[in-house]
Amino acid sequence: MARRKIRPSAPAAPALCPCGSGTAYGECCGRRHSGASSAPTAEALMRSRYSAFAVRDEAYLLRTWHPETRPPRVEFDPGMRWTGLEIVGTTDGSAFHTTGTVTFRAHYTDGGRPGVLHERSRFTRVDGAWVYVDGEFVA
Repeated sequence: MARRKIRPSAPAAPALCPCGSGTAYGECCGRRHSGASSAPTAEALMRSRYSAFAVRDEAYLLRTWHPETRPPRVEFDPGMRWTGLEIVGTTDGSAFHTTGTVTFRAHYTDGGRPGVLHERSRFTRVDGAWVYVDGEFVA
């Protein structure tokens, strides 16, 4: 029986965050999902919510939804895969504001067919934390 050298494998590169920041998920939206940090701006919350849809984190989505508009649960379509986020624009939503909007395009495939969700989302602060209120589709 021949001896083989066993080479240690290189550590796997951390997965990039779905939000498109170019940062590892664990250092970006993963920190928000776990509760280690909160979103400082409406845009940061939007990015973390997009990532929560991508990784199917229902608890985070419900936790960051305004209590008056929150559904009882989030149902994920098993055939849908989120493939990219594009922030089109923001209005207010900084650390100095109490409300803000984020317009975005969320790219996906559904059953292998590409699509785009174009939405203007409204955010507000509840007890100091940014939450998603609602959104309207943009034509």
